[in-house]
Amino acid sequence: MQSQTAFDEKKLNEFMIKAAGDVGSTYSAMLVIIGERLGLYKAMAELGSTTSAELANKTDTSERYVREWLANQVAGGYVTYNTTHGTYSLPPEQTMVLADENSPVYIHGAYQVIRSIFKDEDKFVEMFRTGKGLRWGEHHHDLFEGTARFYKASYIGNIVQSWIPSLDGVEQKLNEGVKVGDIGCGYGISTMIMAKAYPNSTFYGYDNHSPSIEKAKEQAKREGAGNNIEFKVVSANESIGNDYDLLTFFDCLHDMGDPVGAMKYAKQSLKPGGTCMIVEPMANDKMEDNLNPLGRICYAASTLICVPNSLADNGPALGAQAGEKRTKEITEKAGFTKFRQATRTPFNIIYEVKP
Repeated sequence: MQSQTAFDEKKLNEFMIKAAGDVGSTYSAMLVIIGERLGLYKAMAELGSTTSAELANKTDTSERYVREWLANQVAGGYVTYNTTHGTYSLPPEQTMVLADENSPVYIHGAYQVIRSIFKDEDKFVEMFRTGKGLRWGEHHHDLFEGTARFYKASYIGNIVQSWIPSLDGVEQKLNEGVKVGDIGCGYGISTMIMAKAYPNSTFYGYDNHSPSIEKAKEQAKREGAGNNIEFKVVSANESIGNDYDLLTFFDCLHDMGDPVGAMKYAKQSLKPGGTCMIVEPMANDKMEDNLNPLGRICYAASTLICVPNSLADNGPALGAQAGEKRTKEITEKAGFTKFRQATRTPFNIIYEVKP
């Protein structure tokens, strides 16, 4: 490759600054992971204003490493520093994101996913060279737990509060008592949230990844889930039975090798008057309209996780930025006639689909 002989120095410097920022973010991701594992963020939330020595003492860690870690966190805007007193603090907003596991914006699951990605580097290189897919279960196990933790935050804050109420007549049915299937449930976070909120209804969580279903069962037992919830390993071509009033697809339809087939099965499994709720990442239909920070994250995850899983089954590889048009086309090919955007958040679009 020949070097560029003519270039705009201003543009070069601007891009170098941007690239350097990305390098800093990549380095800092590991420090965020360390901060969570060692309880540094939670300790800061409890201590309020603190010195590096106080934080190290509370977390039983090395003061010298903690001091350097804090400097990085201040530089990144994660922690604030009082130059007069030489103390550090975690603002309320950062506390919600970094220290409160019950917050709807808790983010550490995403960092665990990132950790898994780097462990699968050789698989990704081979994928690019051959064009072959990579199934969900072939990734490092950190991906499964990290994904569950990441989505848990959003699901806790949205499923019962706004997503289900946005569906036509569904919440009333759930309160009265109906049969619900949660397709692609993973660790069962979404299933358990719904089962707890609507005890009169019965919930079935389905996934083709057996280790995730085992984790879902373990978690349900730990949380003392009621008798209205059950988890089962189901392959793509295996029937889940009939008479469902509601079938849900949380952040999974675009990953599937045969999304049309999945929706056909869903249509066959619904009772007359039943509903499908499809939750997908926020996306516009055209790539040029997704060129923003969220789109950047989604296209990265899509390249390494979503598209490979679909290609492993010779699927359409919709990707994590499928958009409303392509999602609607999938449901129409499956025989559904009613499709509408029920609601949205900054990160998700919720579709209501009926036969």
